[in-house]
Amino acid sequence: MELEEKIEIAIANIATLYLEDNLPWIVGYSGGKDSTAVLQLVWSAVETIPIEKRTKKIHVISTDTLVENPIVAEWVKVSLKNVTFSSLTQKMGIEAHRLVPKIEDRFWVNLIGKGYPAPRPKFRWCTSRLKINASTEFIRTVASQTGEAILFLGTRSSESQARKKVMAKHAGSTRELLSRNSDPRLDRVWIYPPIGDWSTDDVWEYLGTTQNPWGHSNKQLFEMYRGATQDAECPLVVDTSTPSCGDSRFGCFVCTLVDKDKSMNAMIQNNDDKKWMIPLAEFREKKLNTTDDFPNRDFRRLDKNLSYFQRKDGPSLIHGPYKQHYREELLKELLVAQTKIRSDPVTGIESFELITPEELEEIRRIWVDEKHEIEDSLPRIYKEATGKKYPAQSVDESQIFKPEDLEILKDLSKSDDDPDNIHYQMIREMLHVEQTYRGAYRRHGIFETLEKTVRQHAFLNKEDALAFKLIQANSGSEEQPGEELSETDLVIDNSQSTKLV
Repeated sequence: MELEEKIEIAIANIATLYLEDNLPWIVGYSGGKDSTAVLQLVWSAVETIPIEKRTKKIHVISTDTLVENPIVAEWVKVSLKNVTFSSLTQKMGIEAHRLVPKIEDRFWVNLIGKGYPAPRPKFRWCTSRLKINASTEFIRTVASQTGEAILFLGTRSSESQARKKVMAKHAGSTRELLSRNSDPRLDRVWIYPPIGDWSTDDVWEYLGTTQNPWGHSNKQLFEMYRGATQDAECPLVVDTSTPSCGDSRFGCFVCTLVDKDKSMNAMIQNNDDKKWMIPLAEFREKKLNTTDDFPNRDFRRLDKNLSYFQRKDGPSLIHGPYKQHYREELLKELLVAQTKIRSDPVTGIESFELITPEELEEIRRIWVDEKHEIEDSLPRIYKEATGKKYPAQSVDESQIFKPEDLEILKDLSKSDDDPDNIHYQMIREMLHVEQTYRGAYRRHGIFETLEKTVRQHAFLNKEDALAFKLIQANSGSEEQPGEELSETDLVIDNSQSTKLV
């Protein structure tokens, strides 16, 4: 089938679908070639409908993870503004929405705040938090208003065998052209992929011969794609069946599912105006290493409990979150990179944000309130990295322990048998617990909390902790571990894992 015929059929089908009912439409838009082609087809279809009949609400959604390649993120942001403006002037009924993760789902809050290790193939904690949750919540809200909704996606069966199987699995529904969503949370949402049978050449030919109707430049889009080895884009992710962005040209610059960020490196190498991103590339290469990060991680899980699994060379503890010193190191290096970028003479990046003030405050809260790191080190790190005073006030003005007091306590607690100074961590947490209960009318539960703290800090190193777990297992007081797991089968909190010992 010739491309011209494919275009005519797609536009005619979309226009017919538009007039069949009043269900709202949601168009997934990532700014890449496929989603751009879908939105252009939708736009062209709506243009064929008389203005008085354009009553359907069409939402264009794009999820900004806040750690996207900044060039692409800005491209998408401008495009979304153009979509809304052009829609108003042309009476299209299309509204664009830039979605962002909730503060507790954001990358830096989880990596630096909670200490989640950088994502890896078998522990992709980032996908649901950064992409799926925001888009799913928006889609469910829209669908709940009318009972159902139709979601347009740029998925193509020619992109990969895996994607072809996913599309085939959900095709052939009772409604022609549409298929059901695989995510039970979106069971009332129909899926329509208008370019499902298009090839990559079809997409580029269509974009190259058709003017962008909302005023963005398809030529510039093509230029962004040039120079890298892959031609895949990072799609709007709405459920776990959508392929990962790991092999895509554009996606999160912090992505550790690939060895190199080829798109960013190519942009830096080929364009002097984009060399300001060098600090981003250096931070990723230097700090987000997933191959040998165990020395920087606690031998206890996020809840400070112990778990182990069987490796080929014997049992091993399941490592947990990043240690305090490494989380502080990550934050400092990130702020240094942000400061370097802002000092670059390139116009327009003077206020560039790698991490937002809102994220900094949430990280600070997690460190002090949840991890009991009452040194409250974030303001100091901020001053050292940026040369400026941290703008927010103290987390707790009633804090009775001064930094110098805690330094004395840390020095007194040091020992050769305690390389991570776990004794200090225990005493610090107990002091914080006591302070938390200090103003309470009833101090019910304080002794249980203090006892739990002592138990969680009972071992000074992973060797002693593993030996204890094995004794428990041999005595029958603990379950035996499951089948052998790889080092990347990581579980650091109970909400993320299957049960292990």
